[in-house]
Amino acid sequence: MRKTLLTLGLSLAVATSLQAESLMMATTTSTDNTGLLDYLAPKFEKDTGVNLKWVATGTGKALKMGSNCDVDILFVHAPTSEKKFIATGFGGDRQQVMYNDFVIVGPKKDPASVNGMAPSDALQAIKEKSSKFFSRGDNSGTNKKELSLWKNAKVDTKAASVWYVQTGQGMLRTINMASEKDGYTMTDRGTWIKYMSQKADTNIMKVVVEGDKSLFNQYSVVSINKDKCANVKPELAKKFTNWVVSPATQKTIADFRLLGQALFIPNAGK
Repeated sequence: MRKTLLTLGLSLAVATSLQAESLMMATTTSTDNTGLLDYLAPKFEKDTGVNLKWVATGTGKALKMGSNCDVDILFVHAPTSEKKFIATGFGGDRQQVMYNDFVIVGPKKDPASVNGMAPSDALQAIKEKSSKFFSRGDNSGTNKKELSLWKNAKVDTKAASVWYVQTGQGMLRTINMASEKDGYTMTDRGTWIKYMSQKADTNIMKVVVEGDKSLFNQYSVVSINKDKCANVKPELAKKFTNWVVSPATQKTIADFRLLGQALFIPNAGK
């Protein structure tokens, strides 16, 4: 009996000693909804012995978690806000990882007749025809970009009427709401590909606006500054940063595909 207990005790001690350290990340919904992080996390743990945990939310909330010292690293896509965050002293090292682009999607019948238009022209047409537009309205990176496009189009969304709907939801749910109400929305391409893979032949939506340089969508990692947050783990954040920008992981990101399409394009160091 004593030998059995001793063996069990030693086994538990060994298991505890081998338990992986954990890195806590706040990230945008698209890296989670697309399945990218589920794809990368086990590879990261295998390569480094570090367990990756994350909270997926809008970039605005992710940055807030960083300034609250709730996470060790951010994986987000709002460069202007990220640089402001670093200027506050809470953000440390920032490295580009990958990109995709934003697209405006709407019903295949295209009630506002915006297919192929430039973003500003399309948004003006949606407003003039009072077609439904579904905004995430959550201060996410996608929402920030969407609001900047409305501003460029000289449309005041704060004065918008019933045609402009703020969902307060993530991207996949917002696309679903637009589909249910014959409306338009803006999404990153990776999440759009994920949506298409889920809907298959039942999908009634299509891309109506794409390809404009203003729709570029950069994703980066930002470590949290230990001088501001004594509890963070900068050494683990550095491990993840070095790992995710390494040539091997960049190829892994490039190989992540759905429906034969790349969801993200690696661009570390560029």
